[in-house]
Amino acid sequence: MTQLLHPVEPFAEVNVHPQSGGALKIVASVLMEPSIEGARCGMALDGSSSMKKMYGVHAAISPIFKTAGGAGNVIEPVARTMAAYLAQFSSSATVNLIYWACSPDGGGIEVIGEIDEKQAMALSVTGPRRLGWGRKTRLLPPLLHFIEGDFRQANWSICVFITDGIIEDLNEVKAWCLSHARQIAAGKRNSCKLVLIGLGEEVDEAQMNELDDMFEGSGLKDPRGAEIDLWDHKMAREMRHLAEVFAEVVSENTVVADRGRILDSAGKVVVDYTDGVPALMRFTLPRGCTSFTLEVPGHRIVQDLSGALATTR
Repeated sequence: MTQLLHPVEPFAEVNVHPQSGGALKIVASVLMEPSIEGARCGMALDGSSSMKKMYGVHAAISPIFKTAGGAGNVIEPVARTMAAYLAQFSSSATVNLIYWACSPDGGGIEVIGEIDEKQAMALSVTGPRRLGWGRKTRLLPPLLHFIEGDFRQANWSICVFITDGIIEDLNEVKAWCLSHARQIAAGKRNSCKLVLIGLGEEVDEAQMNELDDMFEGSGLKDPRGAEIDLWDHKMAREMRHLAEVFAEVVSENTVVADRGRILDSAGKVVVDYTDGVPALMRFTLPRGCTSFTLEVPGHRIVQDLSGALATTR
């Protein structure tokens, strides 16, 4: 799967899945902010030692070298903005904040607290204090902290994990997620959305794609018949709207226009939405197609796919 870096608005996300024979399966979502009753929101900030420079922590032997040591705290403004935004969608009007990947084994969780939108904009974010910086980046502990802890009884939850490096327990995370998805399919657990946001130049996006793709073709569906897809990922440098964290939260049952249609690059109709255009669209383009067009009353949106095709060749 290839995720387009800069989809044309109003698309929040366009994912391209090459099929055998050269066809392209497209999963595209419209940029919008959901309203989900009983929602809870959490955000986890990487507290591993590789993140020190991003928090503005320098080990210079003298204060005169602080400026030369690198950039200041780039995490704080990101954390403040995202936390304030997420708090608006929580049923409690707060977001649960933690540092993760703390302590020597990278499995420590340091709770920052549950804060509202106003508190978020004044929050001091300087890295873990009690447990210290981690030497590994383990994702499963913060995942369990939210889903098996704070949000276990939540009707729905979204958890955003911000990191700069390589996830060292990826297989454990995938195994837990598969088990959890099966419980959701059986109606034993409520749905959630997990979003990884990569920050910096050393992020392993291949790992993020691996999580993002792990349920593709699984056939797992929730009790309402919607396909289960726990993970999404974003690169901070590519994000244009905060609402992009909800790109895969929108539903095929949410209608954004009374009617519309999808055309392939040759102008042939691929899908005709006579009963309403869904916020989440799934369709297949024929071999050789380099773009698609969404037509709705008064608008014609052309989405180029050349960038995605170049990475799949």
